[in-house]
Amino acid sequence: MSAESEAPDATPGSNTPELSVSELAQALKRTVEDRFGRVRVRGEISNYRGPHASGHAYFSLKDANARLDAVAWKGTLQRLRARPQEGLEVIATGRITTFPGKSSYQIVIETMEPAGVGALMALLEARRKQFESEGLFDQSRKRPIPFLPRVVGVVTSPTGAVIRDILHRINERFPCRVLVWPARVQGETSAAEVAAAIRGFNVLPTSGAIPRPDVLIVARGGGSLEDLWSFNEEIAVRAVAESRIPLIAAVGHETDWTLIDLAADLRAPTPTGAAEKAVPVRVELLELLAGRGRRLSTATHRLMQDRRNRLNALTRVMPSPLNLLATPRQRLDRAGERLATGLRARQDAQRLRLARAAGRLARHSPQAELARMSEKLRGLATRLSRGLAARVVLARRETDHVSQRLKSLDMRMARAITQSLAERRTKLERLRRLGESLSHHAVLGRGFALVRDSEGALVRSTAQAPTGAMLEIEVSDGRFSAQAAKPEGQTAAKTPVKTKRTTKAGGGQGSLF
Repeated sequence: MSAESEAPDATPGSNTPELSVSELAQALKRTVEDRFGRVRVRGEISNYRGPHASGHAYFSLKDANARLDAVAWKGTLQRLRARPQEGLEVIATGRITTFPGKSSYQIVIETMEPAGVGALMALLEARRKQFESEGLFDQSRKRPIPFLPRVVGVVTSPTGAVIRDILHRINERFPCRVLVWPARVQGETSAAEVAAAIRGFNVLPTSGAIPRPDVLIVARGGGSLEDLWSFNEEIAVRAVAESRIPLIAAVGHETDWTLIDLAADLRAPTPTGAAEKAVPVRVELLELLAGRGRRLSTATHRLMQDRRNRLNALTRVMPSPLNLLATPRQRLDRAGERLATGLRARQDAQRLRLARAAGRLARHSPQAELARMSEKLRGLATRLSRGLAARVVLARRETDHVSQRLKSLDMRMARAITQSLAERRTKLERLRRLGESLSHHAVLGRGFALVRDSEGALVRSTAQAPTGAMLEIEVSDGRFSAQAAKPEGQTAAKTPVKTKRTTKAGGGQGSLF
C-alpha cells in the first residue's frame, strides 16, 4: 500500500465564524465599554512623564497587585483639580476602553482627585516632621511684616510673569523701591540659587549703595509637586528659617503648599497676594472689589453650570467625538513619540547646555561688572583730582620756600668761594716759595751740577763713569753732553770727565767735574 493511500482524511471545517484581528479588537472594545462604562478607580500614579507634545497625558494607575493604563486628553488635563504627579494616590473617574494598537485596556480619565499619600508625598511628610521637630516652623520664630516697607526684596525668575505681577501690584497699591534677585524657581540648581539669594539679601548693609530690604518675597507661579519641589529642599527651607529679614512665601497657587510656606514669617496664597501683604492695604477698595468679584464669580459659575448641563444633555443624544477619535488619536500620539524621540533628546541636551551657560552668564554679567568698575573709577578719579589739587598747592609752597633758601645758599656760597679762593692763593704762593727754596735748581745756581749716564741715572762717584762713557751734565742754565777721559798720572778708579759738547747757554764753553 502506498503512503498516499495510508494518509488520514482532512479534518472537516469548523462552524465557528472567522474574524480578522481588527474585528475581534473592535468586538472586545464594544464589550468592555458596554460592560463597565463609567468607573471610579483608586490607585497610585506611575510612569508619568508630563504632557505629550500633543497636550495629552499618558500614565498608569497601580496598586500592590495590578496596573491600569490611563490617558487624560488635553482638554480634560487642563480642567483636572489634581494635576498628575508621580507617586500621588488619586481617585480617577472615567470610561474603561481598549486600545487595539497595543491589545490593552485603559481608562480615559474625566475627573481626578487626590486620595492619599504617594511616595513623593511620604518624603515630603517626613521632611516636614523633621523640620517641625527642630523648631523651624514654631510660631515664636515668626516676625511681623513691616507695615510700611521702604525697600521690598523679591527672589524669583526675572523673566516670568510672576515678577511683572508683583511689580504691577506694588506700584498700583503703594509704590516703593523693589530689588529683584534673579534665581531659578525650577530645576536642579533652583534650591541652591533661592537659598543664596535669601542669604545675599541678609548680608547687605543697611546704609550701603544697595539698601537692605525691609521685607522679602520668595515667589513663583503654580505647578505640579515636582515643579515646586525646589521649595521643599532642606537648603531652601533652612535659608528661609535663618533669614533675619521678615519673609513672605508665595509659591504656587492658593491650593499649593511647600515647606518654605511653614518656615516663612507669612504665607501668601499667590505672588500677587504677597505683594498685597507686603505693602499697606486699601481696605475699602478691597472689600468693594471682593464683593463684586464674588458676585461675578457666582454669576459666571451659575451660567457655566447651566451651559454645561445643556451641553451634557445634547452630548448624550449624539455620539461623542472623543470616542470616535480616541483610537486614531492614540495611534497618532504613538507615531509622534517614535518620530520625535531623537529630536527631543537633542533638544534636551541643547537646553541643558544653554541653561548652564545662562547660569554662568548670570553670575558674571558684563553689565554688572562694568557698573562696578565704573563706580570704582569715578571714585578714584575724584580722589585723584583732589589729591592733585592739594599736591599742586603744596608743591607751590615748597617751591617758594626752596627758591628763598637757594637764594640764601647762593649768596653764602659766593662768599665762601671767594674766601676759599683767597686762602688757596695764599697757600699756593707759600708752597711755590717753599718749592723754589727746596728745588735743586737753586743748588745748581750756586755752581753745582748734576751728572747722569746714558741711561739717565745720576752719577754719584767716579766708579759710575768709566773712561769713554757718555755723560749728561745739567747746570743752572741748561744741559750738555760730555765723555769721561783718563788723564795722565791717575788710576782708572778716578776718571776725569772730558767735555764733548757745549751747553745751550755757554756757546761752546766746557768744564770738568
